[in-house]
Amino acid sequence: MSPAPRPADDPVGPGRWTGVPADERRVERRRLLLDAALDLVGTGGADAVTVRAVCKAARLNPRYFYESFADRGELLVGLYDDVAVALGAVVAERLSVAPDDLAEAARIGIDTVFRFAAEDPRRAKVLYVEALTDEALARRRLDAVDAFIAALASGRVGDGERGATSGPRAPAIDVVAASMFTGGVEEILTGWLGGRIDLTLDEVVDAAVALAHRILLPPG
Repeated sequence: MSPAPRPADDPVGPGRWTGVPADERRVERRRLLLDAALDLVGTGGADAVTVRAVCKAARLNPRYFYESFADRGELLVGLYDDVAVALGAVVAERLSVAPDDLAEAARIGIDTVFRFAAEDPRRAKVLYVEALTDEALARRRLDAVDAFIAALASGRVGDGERGATSGPRAPAIDVVAASMFTGGVEEILTGWLGGRIDLTLDEVVDAAVALAHRILLPPG
C-alpha cells in the first residue's frame, strides 16, 4: 500500500534541511517560529499566538516548537527579547557615532526608538501594546523596564559627563526621574501609534525630547 500523501503545507518535506548542520537547523527553526509569532501578534495580538497557530504559520512540525520553547509563554518572552535586542542594536549603532553631548544623545535615542516602532508596527505591539495585557509579556516588560530605569538612574548619579546637576542628588531622585521619563515616553509613543496624539513623527519626537530635557537633563 502506498503511503498517504503529505498535506500541501506539511513542513516535513524531503530536502528541507538536507545538508544543513543540526545546530544551524535549530537556529533556523527558532527564527522561523519567532518570525511567525511576530506576524501573529501583528495581525491578531498576543492571543493569536498559540503553539498550533505558530507551527502552522512557520510550516513546522509541533515537535520542532518544543525543541526551542517550553510553551507559548516562553515563545512570547523570546519574541520580546528578540525585538528588544534588535532595537538596542540600532540605538547603540546610532549613538556610537553621535557627538559626546547628553542632549544630542537623548534626541538620537528617542528618535531611534520612535522610528523603529513606526517602521514596523508589529514591533510596537510586542514591546508596548500587548506587553501591557499578556501575562508572559507583561512580566518580561516589567523586568526590562526596571533594568532600564536602574541603568538610566545610575548613569546620571555623580557623572558630570552624563549631565548630573552641580550638587549631589539623592539616588531616589534619579530613580524617580528615570521612572517618570520612561513612563512618559511609553505613553507618548503608544498614544501616537494609537492615533490619540495627532502629530507627525518629527513633532512627536520633539515632544518626547522636550520631556527628557525637563525631567532628566540639567537646566541651561
